Amino acid sequence: MNTGQLTFGSEAARRRTLLTLKKYSYLIAMVPLVLPPLLLAAGQATDLVNLFSWGVPVVVFGLIPVLDVILGKDALNPDEDTDVPRMIGERFYRVITLAWVVAFAVLLVWSMTVLASGIFSVAGAIGWVVSIGIVGGLGINVAHELIHKDGRLETWAGGLLLSLVCYAGFKVEHIRGHHVHVSTPEDASSARYNQSLYQFLPQAYVRNFLNAWKLEAERLRRKGHRPLSWRNELIWWYSLSALVAAGFTLGYGWLGLVFFLGQSFIAFTLLEIVNYIEHYGLHRRKLDNGRYERTTPEHSWNSNYFLTNVFLFQLQRHSDHHAYAKRRYQVLRHHDIAPQLPAGYATMVLLALVPPLWKKVMNPRVEAYYRGEEHQLAS
Repeated sequence: MNTGQLTFGSEAARRRTLLTLKKYSYLIAMVPLVLPPLLLAAGQATDLVNLFSWGVPVVVFGLIPVLDVILGKDALNPDEDTDVPRMIGERFYRVITLAWVVAFAVLLVWSMTVLASGIFSVAGAIGWVVSIGIVGGLGINVAHELIHKDGRLETWAGGLLLSLVCYAGFKVEHIRGHHVHVSTPEDASSARYNQSLYQFLPQAYVRNFLNAWKLEAERLRRKGHRPLSWRNELIWWYSLSALVAAGFTLGYGWLGLVFFLGQSFIAFTLLEIVNYIEHYGLHRRKLDNGRYERTTPEHSWNSNYFLTNVFLFQLQRHSDHHAYAKRRYQVLRHHDIAPQLPAGYATMVLLALVPPLWKKVMNPRVEAYYRGEEHQLAS
């Protein structure tokens, strides 16, 4: 064997070792599910339960950005011929996403029981709802992975998880709306250049909800069915949300309903903030025939910070996801041509909450990306 073959073999072995280490790092994505019980135990042990009820946002938006900087970036891509087929076939990657759905359903009921016990002050109770809502927002990311798959078990599990945060329309609108119109004015989930988060959110809530019903109605009409029928999947998923809300209300009174709706609002708001980050200011060019260019990795912001990537099942490799929507999270790739965010999503969410700071950081990056064709910024 010559030296070149030895070098190649060593490199392949190194890559495979790193991919194996990364495989088990995805267990970090399960941490949000155990954070509330751990924080509650810490609060009870220190008699600071109302302070620790706010622990999830502190960990997600305080600790993780710091660890992102310390742990750095990960631009490792699996080999398409040797690694990808093997990784797609490994059951581990599917099991942890499906387990997430079951664990979140249990966490939701347990969290409500804790709230109903009366251990929190008003401020502590608000912190608890916000904390569980953030976990639910991370759950929408898990649902996002599941609804993109062809298997019925995964797509139904994704729909169930979305129903637990009252955002079932995402299952329809994201696949049939967002992925079709991403980075165009027709997409309510793609933020335009110089648009603030607070301008973006109201349109995202309303347009995405209405567009989901429109898309499902169009699908049913094409098949010769009435939109308002048992075949409308949105009716099933939103009915499930209503059933869960009724269950919480019957079991815990008005507090149960407030908890369920409150954590849902936090969850889907976090989702829409992430949507704002993922496509801010990026545009697909309009062709001479009036259609938009094909979606490529250049139409989504990318981030390679290792910790947030495994924490979010590689959602930050959003550029590859939009270019190749069916790829499973474990084989998503980094693309050098994709525009790069200056930090991980946790940090970027904090920036987005302060529009002047967001524009100061992001507008120069958008302008640099479209240098020479500034007319794109007005589209």
